[in-house]
Amino acid sequence: MQLLFCSKNSSHQSVLQVDEMAMQIVTRTKTVAGHNLAPTPWHRFAPKNFNDNNNSQYGKLLNHIKCSYLSCVSEIIRPPYRHQHHDLPHYGNASTTCPSFFRWIHHDLEPWAQSRISPSQLIEAQRFAAFRIVIVDGRLYVEHYFACVQTRAMFTIWGFLQLLKRYPGMVPDVDLMFDCMDRPFVNRGKYRPGKRWPPPPLFRYCTNEWNFDIPFPDWSFWGWPETNIQPWDEEFRSIKQGSKALNWTRKRNHAYWKGNPYVGSAVRTDLLRCNDTTKWGAEVFIQDWVQETRVGFKQSKLADQCKHRYKIYAEGFAWSVSLKYILSCGSLALIISPNFEDFFSRGLIPKQNHWPISRANLCPSIKYAVEWSNANPSQVHFGFLNRLLN
Repeated sequence: MQLLFCSKNSSHQSVLQVDEMAMQIVTRTKTVAGHNLAPTPWHRFAPKNFNDNNNSQYGKLLNHIKCSYLSCVSEIIRPPYRHQHHDLPHYGNASTTCPSFFRWIHHDLEPWAQSRISPSQLIEAQRFAAFRIVIVDGRLYVEHYFACVQTRAMFTIWGFLQLLKRYPGMVPDVDLMFDCMDRPFVNRGKYRPGKRWPPPPLFRYCTNEWNFDIPFPDWSFWGWPETNIQPWDEEFRSIKQGSKALNWTRKRNHAYWKGNPYVGSAVRTDLLRCNDTTKWGAEVFIQDWVQETRVGFKQSKLADQCKHRYKIYAEGFAWSVSLKYILSCGSLALIISPNFEDFFSRGLIPKQNHWPISRANLCPSIKYAVEWSNANPSQVHFGFLNRLLN
């Protein structure tokens, strides 16, 4: 499997073999404005010269990654690529066998169901994109427009590579625009039939009912080194192991939240007022990531945060990557009414997979959930948790 990058500033072409080194070498280009402000554009990539006196692996990789496949893809001599045939199960009637969860795919792509996606619409989406992903004959090409926060770009691209590796010869040619910032941007009020239609197709990590942005799994599924979070398979196993240290009845019988409230999130700021186990049945902790980086992430290990019967989910500036880790603990998730949704959270059903918490009546709502659940442990354990874990 190969990831190809081509330079705009040189005729030099290079093929980088993607291996374990790519997981260690990450993009360190940050935005000039911070982490949680407006959507891109943020900071344009400065022109890079392949003659720069920078021979390190990291420097070479950055030179390659800031490029456009369009400027030289036609000059690349591709080796013969043969589509592999796989024995896939045959379903006679897809409408009756396809799980209902996948209806969201049709929902997300509905604006283009009749017209299809034209090149002009793709170019319009480029105005709001951080990078472009093109897959041709099983190879991945990347065109970068703006810098992404921390390592989001690298690990998102790594996710696409894993898709190609897992399904060799089965991923069709595709051309898409991707924005790596938090909040959705393609507003339904701006784009509608009779006005401007269809909207520009733009992928990002979350969406909501007021926007057309298409959700894609966030970068942390493949790792988030700035917070010491491992790829999903490793992190999930670690969390499950930590959760097994105490069975549910022996866990602390109040709700728990730990995170960063200083991200422009009103609900997290309000949640700080609920930090009273006697009055509201909740423990609320502020996560200081700057301090954690200094002490080696000793107080932020997710596997050590599964000691409570109830765990609170509160959105940040937009959706939060923390939801999947909260659900993995095997505790009852108390989800404060979200305004955003990622690709999997839309499949969660209130009062079946989690307990919904009201934003308008935040602390009393948490208190009621904790007190009712403590008074009815069998209904919680054999109701909510069985549905969630099975």
